Amino acid sequence: MTALGKSSDVKQRAFKIRLADGSARSGSVLYTEGMSDIQTTMGKLLADPQLPLAQLTDPHAYLAALKESILTDANVVEVNRLAQIYSYLLTGHGIVLLDGANAALAVDSVKLQARQVEEPNVQSVVRGPREGFTEVLDWNTAMIRRRLKSPNLWMETRIIGKESQTRVVIAYMNGIVTSSVLDEVRRRMDRIEIDAILESNYIEQFIQDKQLTTFPTVFNTERPDVVSAHLLEGKVAILVDGTPFALVVPALFIQFFQSSEDYYQRTDFASLIRILRVIAFVLATLTPSLYIAVTTFHQELIPTTLLYNLASQREGVPFPAFMEGLLMEVTFEILREASVRMPKTIGQSISVVGTLVIGQAAVEAGLVTAGMVIVVSITAISNFVMPAFNMGISARILRFMLMGLGASFGLFGVFLGIILLVVHLCNLQSFGVPYMAPFAPLRLNDQKDALFRMPIPWMRLRPSTTKGGNRVRLRQRSGSRQQRR
Repeated sequence: MTALGKSSDVKQRAFKIRLADGSARSGSVLYTEGMSDIQTTMGKLLADPQLPLAQLTDPHAYLAALKESILTDANVVEVNRLAQIYSYLLTGHGIVLLDGANAALAVDSVKLQARQVEEPNVQSVVRGPREGFTEVLDWNTAMIRRRLKSPNLWMETRIIGKESQTRVVIAYMNGIVTSSVLDEVRRRMDRIEIDAILESNYIEQFIQDKQLTTFPTVFNTERPDVVSAHLLEGKVAILVDGTPFALVVPALFIQFFQSSEDYYQRTDFASLIRILRVIAFVLATLTPSLYIAVTTFHQELIPTTLLYNLASQREGVPFPAFMEGLLMEVTFEILREASVRMPKTIGQSISVVGTLVIGQAAVEAGLVTAGMVIVVSITAISNFVMPAFNMGISARILRFMLMGLGASFGLFGVFLGIILLVVHLCNLQSFGVPYMAPFAPLRLNDQKDALFRMPIPWMRLRPSTTKGGNRVRLRQRSGSRQQRR
């Protein structure tokens, strides 16, 4: 107790036993309040000694008999090191100590006070499973195991964090996973040395390939069905205790534009939505910069009637187009963050009303043109189309960079930025896998589930990017139409 600073949440319950030789022994049960449900264990310890215990004279044998004969309805582990005792005690186990015994018993009496399984808030779908991960690691692994009832689903547990002692699980499908990717995940995880892991992003920052890039190279999700689907493609999932977001590696660029709902809808509709997401990413990234470049340097590209309208709007505006766009973009980012931090009951209404009122007032005050308000609105709406929130953040950062290039060099600067962006994307890797696969390098078989989503019976092979031992995921009966195809 002294080593724990006599913490008030660590409780001690003393008891006495009498051995067969007549000697009395003192014992204690230690547990952490709020994390342990120790009543059942205490009731059995304090009851009258049963026959198997009444014949014992050795304290260590008494503990062994408790483990084998009395505490049979719980998982009991014998521990003989002080560090192990602290570890079990601070994770909700009850510790049974007995005077004269050279070991202790750790009784699994963990009582979880956690949020129940609910529908995901970030990655919601119209059609598909409604359950998402929670902050309890054991529940999360169980949700994956319930979907993949296969002995090939292997999970490795690591304890990371000197002070937090956070449990981290590495999940993969044995025989499907790429061995080089799995070995690289293990190597990067084993070299993490930090005081505490409080969220999966701590792990992500340690294991991602490049730090200086706006694009995410580690995929995160709060949906068990998404993790299960990626495991079946030969990828590796990382689950962290205390967070509902799991990590999946390797991550590809096109993967951030795909949703689990794509596989629960018709093929034509899913392909259309995927193309729409890519178009929305392009609009969210390029629209303000193209507008600034054209209106500032390349007015000859604008139809005459529209040019007259834009010129008349700009007569009373004292700022150049770049300052207009920067003012509106910064204002919208402030409103977006304010709506996130505000209470949910008023956050959405404040963001909508605030955007409309400020935009209209800015136009009437002559600070910005109505055309710039339309451009910023289209950009903001397009940003919300992407299913991956972190890819949307990348678009928001790149937008400001391209706006600066467009304001400085016109369309030449915008296209130069696009070229540099494509070169950067082609140089990125995620755990040894090209980030732009299956487009660069081009893999024709993987195009069935990239920009377009072909019918599931056509996707007989797993993606070649993961190069697992077993690439065949669909075995069809001979003579079927798909097999002949």
